[in-house]
Amino acid sequence: MLIHNCKMRVLYADTDQMGYVHHSNYPIYYEKARWELLRSIGISYKMLEESNIMLPVVELNSKYIKPAFYDELLRIQTELIFIKGALIKFIYNIYNEKDELINKAETVLAFIDKNNRKPCRPSSMLIKAIKEKGFVIS
Repeated sequence: MLIHNCKMRVLYADTDQMGYVHHSNYPIYYEKARWELLRSIGISYKMLEESNIMLPVVELNSKYIKPAFYDELLRIQTELIFIKGALIKFIYNIYNEKDELINKAETVLAFIDKNNRKPCRPSSMLIKAIKEKGFVIS
């Protein structure tokens, strides 16, 4: 199991007229959280791009439970669920300052070759970094 927590403060620009974080911002929060998880094991998106791999999102499911508000400090817990073939899946739980679950989501991304835009296997450096943290790849 590979889990990481990151914190981020809600910007004024992220909110709508009701004062809630607009739903369109949550995918940006998920992106930040998953890259912070990978960065925590020594892998950056820049490193993957330099090894000719890109990771577009192919699935995104999100459940909004409670609103988040301007200036709240959110904790985003991200878990790597699997790497299978050319796919990688993450789940996210977002908590407010009261430690209440306010959002749940999952994303599936596809490893694609930067040059030909076709699905490919994950890079060996990513697999090595994940395995070093005890994650089992199926």
